[in-house]
Amino acid sequence: MTAQDAAGGRPRGGIARLQPCAIAFLSYGFRPFFLGAGIWAFVAMILWVGLLTGQWSFAARYGAVAWHAHEFLFGYVSAVLCGFLLTAIPNWTGRLPLQGMPLLGLFSLWAAGRVAMLLTDRIGSGVAVAIDGLFLVVVSLVILREIVTGRNWRNLPIVLLTSALAAANLLFHAEVLVFSGPDIAIRIGCAVIVGLIMLVGGRITPSFTRNWLVRNGESRLPVPLSRFDFIALAVAGLALLSWAGLPDWPVTGYLLLAAAVVQFARLARWAGARTWREPIVLILHVGYGFVPLGALILGASILWPDTITPSGALHAWTTGAIGVMTLAVMTRATRGHTGRAITSTPATTLIYCAIVIAALARIVAPMLASAYLPVLIVSAVAWIAAFGVFVLTYGPMLLFKKRSA
Repeated sequence: MTAQDAAGGRPRGGIARLQPCAIAFLSYGFRPFFLGAGIWAFVAMILWVGLLTGQWSFAARYGAVAWHAHEFLFGYVSAVLCGFLLTAIPNWTGRLPLQGMPLLGLFSLWAAGRVAMLLTDRIGSGVAVAIDGLFLVVVSLVILREIVTGRNWRNLPIVLLTSALAAANLLFHAEVLVFSGPDIAIRIGCAVIVGLIMLVGGRITPSFTRNWLVRNGESRLPVPLSRFDFIALAVAGLALLSWAGLPDWPVTGYLLLAAAVVQFARLARWAGARTWREPIVLILHVGYGFVPLGALILGASILWPDTITPSGALHAWTTGAIGVMTLAVMTRATRGHTGRAITSTPATTLIYCAIVIAALARIVAPMLASAYLPVLIVSAVAWIAAFGVFVLTYGPMLLFKKRSA
């Protein structure tokens, strides 16, 4: 079974004699981690706006900008990734999901990292780093154990991805403590996550689109996976590797432009325009579209640095591709795995509109020097609205079992 089966619908057969956990919230990994991710994305952005506007101060020793980058790139994303994988792995291996007290322990470790990073001025950066750095290492070990025990060797590369993210997290902390600011770790972390979006998003987006179009009697369907997809992934992977190591090299700029072209072409093959009537499908295409958009702007910023700032490009990937795609997956997976119809409600559509506005505003903000701060605040408010509505709408679904009709 592939990742897309766990990402957006009810889990198929293969988990025999599942003994449900008495507490719904601890019955599956997506429940605590999706809710925790949503709450943290909401709270962390409010904290960041307060830092920007001088309303409060914290993480001064660690660095406010470093804290902001870390908590969204590693704090938020690691929770979403963990929730997704802990839900997908039982389908891959046929083993029981991590649940109950072990799941609570893992979630508590993630939450402890968030608290520790907030209290760096009180407990010291070294202690905070030690607490935060444990989570992704433990997650990688848990996933390795499940895959090896279940003898699901074809999904072993997932451990490499989580291990790479864990290493990037530790490198991020090391750069902050030694050099007073992160550099290569941000690029490595972002490259790993964007690569994961291209791999997983590149499978679930056309798959779910095909399913929806078939149900609605459409004849034009997404082009099946072919050699072109592997070429597009190879070109983009090479561009990401080059950017992570040599971000100012002109060749990196051209590689990123090439990656943008092939990824736009890949997206165009998935018949996304025909899904406009169902936002829960359309948002996958919109989210994936920020991958080539970010590559395009970033490549242009390397080749023409006096014209285009790389900040907007980087946020096309972080606020755009990562923010939009994670919300798309969390909303879809939550509805599917809690027995609800996989369709967009008005509140869900509002979530999607708000996160897209947040992404677009954050991309254009550096291009509007005279209105930079106001546009930045618009982006932040839209982000807060997206995750606020997510928590209010999906929080009860994640906390409690669905009542029988």
